[in-house]
Amino acid sequence: MDSSTSADTTRDRIVAAAKAEFSRYGIAGARIERIAKAAKTSKERLYAYFRSKEALYHFVAEQELAAVAEATRLDPTDLPGYAGRVHDYFVSHPDRLRIIEWGRLELGSDGSRIDDATQEVVQHKVEQLRQAQEAGQLDSEWEPIDILVFVNQIAVGWAGQVDFVDSVAALVRDPSPSARHAAVVAAVQRLFPAGGQPGQRST
Repeated sequence: MDSSTSADTTRDRIVAAAKAEFSRYGIAGARIERIAKAAKTSKERLYAYFRSKEALYHFVAEQELAAVAEATRLDPTDLPGYAGRVHDYFVSHPDRLRIIEWGRLELGSDGSRIDDATQEVVQHKVEQLRQAQEAGQLDSEWEPIDILVFVNQIAVGWAGQVDFVDSVAALVRDPSPSARHAAVVAAVQRLFPAGGQPGQRST
C-alpha cells in the first residue's frame, strides 16, 4: 500500500472519530485519547496531523461549514427555500448541528471573536444579501446580518429539538416532518417573501 494512501486513511479516520467526539462532548469535553482510540491510531500520530485538540476542532468545523454551504446554497431572492434546505439538512444531520453549536458556545465563552472559518462564511452571506438589497430583490429596510440571523434561527428551530416534536405530536394537527418543513418555509416567507417583495415589518 502506498504510504500516502495509508497516511490519508489514518487522517480520515482521525477526522471521522473527531466529528463523533466533538458532537457528543463539545470541545472542552472531548478527549484526544478517545479520538485516537476510535481512529485506531496513537495520540502521537494524531498530533502529527493536528497540533492540538482546538486545531482539530477548527478543521472539523471548517469541513462542516463547507458541507452546509454546499448542501443549502444561499439564494437571497428565495430565502424561504434556503431556510427549508437548512432545516432539512440539520434534521438529517443533527450531529453536525451540534458540532457547530458547541463551537459557538465554547469559542465565544471568553469574549473572543468567532473563528475565522465562521467569520468568512458569515461575511460572504452578508455580502450576498447586501447585493440583493441593492438590486431591489430584497427588502432594504433590514440589516443584512439581521436577515441572516433571523432566517438561520427559524431554519434550525426544529432541527435542534426533534425529540420535542415527537413528544408534542398529539398537540399538533400534523406531526409529520413535512409539516415542520412547511412551517419553517412559511415563517420565512412572511418575513422575507421570495421574489423581492418586501415583507410586513412593524416600526
